[in-house]
Amino acid sequence: MKYWRETLAVTQRILIELWRRGRSLVFWGIFPISVLLLNGFILAERAQLSNAKAFESAAPSTLVGAALFFSCLGGSVATVVAEREQQTLKRLFISPLSGTSYFLGIFFAHSCIGTGQTLLVYTVSAFWGAQFQGSLWLGILIILLSIIAYVGVGFILGTQFARRTEDVNSLVAAFGVPLLILGGAFLPTSLFPEQLLEIAKFNPVYHMNEALLGVWASGDGLAEIREHFWFLSVFALVMVAGGWFSYQRMLRVERRL
Repeated sequence: MKYWRETLAVTQRILIELWRRGRSLVFWGIFPISVLLLNGFILAERAQLSNAKAFESAAPSTLVGAALFFSCLGGSVATVVAEREQQTLKRLFISPLSGTSYFLGIFFAHSCIGTGQTLLVYTVSAFWGAQFQGSLWLGILIILLSIIAYVGVGFILGTQFARRTEDVNSLVAAFGVPLLILGGAFLPTSLFPEQLLEIAKFNPVYHMNEALLGVWASGDGLAEIREHFWFLSVFALVMVAGGWFSYQRMLRVERRL
């Protein structure tokens, strides 16, 4: 119960602050929809697909590359950095808040945003005739693992590398954009040369994209996406552990300042 209360308190505080600012939530809604429409119409035209098939292929990549990446990874980096700048962490030193609760609070807050973006992408895709072809529960699990992985990476980057708000954009761009391109979020992995495809297999975004694309657009089951699913599962667990250790290290550094 202690961890649940602490986690819920952190989640509520972050969501209330985001709601008061408002603009971030609006932009996090507009951005994936605009990218989805662009990707969908380009695929329909260049690949000579129906709108339904085009949006079935565009939706997973848009969700992984445009929606969850910037809200869950970029958003968690911004949250941690803002709390350091606002001296919120100094006040947390006198409270019994655990690192696990703090990480879970950030995770649940950005999971709410990611869930909203998922519903937006799914609704717009369905409007153009797209259908979720595979297991809905498997798709939800892949999205959940992707959110955990993104929040974990964002938490580590925010605690270890970013000191000021100005660092957020450059940090996300330096680490994130190459991973998105290499993961097939902007270009289909079928266009990659063989050497680049071998490198992409070490990229978590690639496995997120391929797993969700297989379930959403092709109706694949767990057996067909086994390699991508297990890589993503292990990566998400490693990021949770890394996030916890990063929080402990950040506390030690902040106490010395």
